[in-house]
Amino acid sequence: MRALGTILTAAGMTLSAPAAAQDAVGDWNGTLVAGPTTLRIVVHIARGADGALGGTLDSPDQNVAGIALAGVTADSGSLSFTVPSVGGAYRASWDPAAALWKGTWVQNQAPLPLDLRAGLPSGEAPSPPAALPADWRPPADSPVREMIAARNAPRAGQGIAVGVLDPSGRRVISDGTGVGAVFDGRTLFEIGSISKVFTALLLADMAGKGEVSLDDPAEKYLPAGHHMPQRGGRQITLRDLSTHVSGLPRLPSNMEMSDPDDPYRDYTEAQMLAFLDSYALPRDIGAQWEYSNFGVGLLGYLLGRAAGKDYEALLRERITGPLGMKDTAITLSPALAARLAPAFDPYMRPAKPWNLSMLMGAGGIRSTADDMLTFAAAVLDPKSPIAPAVKTALAVRVPTGNAKVEQALGWQIVEVEPGRELVLHDGGTGGFRSSLAIEPAKRTAAVVLINTAVEPSATDLALHVLVGSPIAPTPPVPAPPPEPVRRVEVLLPQAELDRVTGRYEFAPGVVFSVVRDGEGLRVQREGAVTGPALPIFAESPLHFFWKAVDAQVLFTTDESGRVTGAVFTQSGQSMTGKRLED
Repeated sequence: MRALGTILTAAGMTLSAPAAAQDAVGDWNGTLVAGPTTLRIVVHIARGADGALGGTLDSPDQNVAGIALAGVTADSGSLSFTVPSVGGAYRASWDPAAALWKGTWVQNQAPLPLDLRAGLPSGEAPSPPAALPADWRPPADSPVREMIAARNAPRAGQGIAVGVLDPSGRRVISDGTGVGAVFDGRTLFEIGSISKVFTALLLADMAGKGEVSLDDPAEKYLPAGHHMPQRGGRQITLRDLSTHVSGLPRLPSNMEMSDPDDPYRDYTEAQMLAFLDSYALPRDIGAQWEYSNFGVGLLGYLLGRAAGKDYEALLRERITGPLGMKDTAITLSPALAARLAPAFDPYMRPAKPWNLSMLMGAGGIRSTADDMLTFAAAVLDPKSPIAPAVKTALAVRVPTGNAKVEQALGWQIVEVEPGRELVLHDGGTGGFRSSLAIEPAKRTAAVVLINTAVEPSATDLALHVLVGSPIAPTPPVPAPPPEPVRRVEVLLPQAELDRVTGRYEFAPGVVFSVVRDGEGLRVQREGAVTGPALPIFAESPLHFFWKAVDAQVLFTTDESGRVTGAVFTQSGQSMTGKRLED
């Protein structure tokens, strides 16, 4: 439940520069600008023995490497690929005069310009990944405390709890900044997408007890009269939902996000079922791994229906209750709510806790470092109440498109060195970050919980404690974007709304549809990687704005007054598109 980012792998792919101008094989770099935020992007593209293109993407400023590309195509001076794990897509055409790919990056509805030049940033030569320290052991409390202090220093109000588990025992090292800030092993944090691991263990437990089967069609557990999308005669199974190969999108298109600071809150059961009834899968089920919050949130809902109780009751009955995790919950009692850390957004502004509503199985759990260490110990204990479910979950392995990362039920399995595996998941909500990493062979684990969304956050710290990998530098907190202009909605005649409906192309393959929805309009990105169909609102006959994000679109006309294009603006960046004639 993060923006641009995924699990760090031990090594990224490095290749030589392309041999020919139009040849996409090689290293490419560019800078993505979104308002005050700039991110260096490095793309590595290789051709396999079968002739197919593949590759990875790095985001050095986020300390992220090796994000798998999918659907890489390059022909006739065009380049395109998707990045399923972050819901991104890139389309570009070759500019021979500038000797670069001139293109558009699309993620979370926003098209942004991204030009890619040959080579690595600043002409750097590729360097081999640093080897992990030999005979590493989780550090003592003092260096962990120093690590926490360095990450907290520029972030007034941030608190970090680090839990360490090894054969010698368990401990929590924590600290926070700000007047009166107190952080310890009993402080509650949102754990975000680590919740998907709990949902997967519920699935594995119920399958082990014969209550469901991993290969049951998901449709079996929907209310009567509703249907799951199918394709090619194949149905989506419960296993497909947990391993992110269902073909369902990262988020449903009918999620309105009426409150951007709590975007999942208002999503209802009726909306979820309506989406499933009408959605057409963009590819065959099982054909491609694509991280889906919606898919796992749906899985939690279906498991509750199969068990005849709500998801939170099922969680308490099967996992948190037997393990004695009394401080792990979705709905917080007044006593627990008093221990929930204050949340901060990526600019260290106060943020709202998130209510995941119908999709709570994807990221709705709150917990503490103490409880997460209890959970990690149970994962490692072959005699724990959840041991059979853990064994089932980890036995399932699905490729992700990255040779170093496999998808189990819920968990991701990362090969950090040949023959050395970590079991992990991280998480993020509007004001929290989390990471849980376990090395079963050494019976060690690290958990890091943070009450801000400022990057870098939890993952590099957890991996450092567990295996000794480098800690990312901690930059200053980015300046917040300007406050959005207050916009006033006006009501337009239906004919004026119909006038701007259509399909608009902002770059080759980057197409947005403007469609009627009752008495209003919605906009949705087309293609294999789609996003929510968010409503737009008029402030004049040709100027519309989103409420869910700080973005606007101005429709342009020819001399006759016919709408021929659109200018999309978000965070100060604008893209011009042309209207397609269907």
